[in-house]
Amino acid sequence: MFIDMSSLQVIDCCVPLGNQALADEEAEATAQVFKALSDPARVKILSMVVAAAEPVCACEFTPALRLTQATVSHHLKKLTETGLLEREQRGKWAYFSLNAAAFEQLAGLIRIPEVVS
Repeated sequence: MFIDMSSLQVIDCCVPLGNQALADEEAEATAQVFKALSDPARVKILSMVVAAAEPVCACEFTPALRLTQATVSHHLKKLTETGLLEREQRGKWAYFSLNAAAFEQLAGLIRIPEVVS
């Protein structure tokens, strides 16, 4: 049996990669976001910030993650550099909140349209 692949209708989630490909800068920026999220501690930090009603003090991450302060600071720096988190200094403490625009972009990158048959 021969199937003519050129006559099949392509659904959204399976559009060929050649269509609407990311520009080089977009691909690099996207890779940096995924790289920042490649560590479980960073994913947990992000989930804690998303769940919080107010900015989260950096001091709260150390016991929650059971990591040293230096390691937590490193992870927070990576998430801030990527633009996923915003940092606000209050006296000697840093507070972190979600960058809503960056988070929305991230959601758009990983959202897979529902397949309808």
